[in-house]
Amino acid sequence: MSKQVVASDQAPKAVGPYSACIDAGETVYVSGQLGLDPSSGELAEGVEAQAKQSLANIGALLEAAGLTYDNVVKTTVLLADINDFAAVNQVYAEVFAEPYPARSCFAVAALPKGGLVEIEAIAAR
Repeated sequence: MSKQVVASDQAPKAVGPYSACIDAGETVYVSGQLGLDPSSGELAEGVEAQAKQSLANIGALLEAAGLTYDNVVKTTVLLADINDFAAVNQVYAEVFAEPYPARSCFAVAALPKGGLVEIEAIAAR
């Protein structure tokens, strides 16, 4: 199997021993993206803003791989507080159109850097 790292100046760099995005040919895997502004490295303020930034980071990585949100087939949404589900869902619906990707959503004990939401995606060519 051939795989290559995908990066974008419009998305944060990986902060550990992982790649932000891997192109495996017919499938592209985008690691969980926090709502980090790629230029400042700071989290956006509030859950809606973090969700928008997380999705923008995903969009930038997809674009770098030659794809769009329409190529996304599966996402996983991680929330620090399940009570933010409706707010994040509203932001999510602004980015994805029918047929929507398959999705899982989990409340977790904590996210890196004190994030409120993290979203990962799998896209297909």
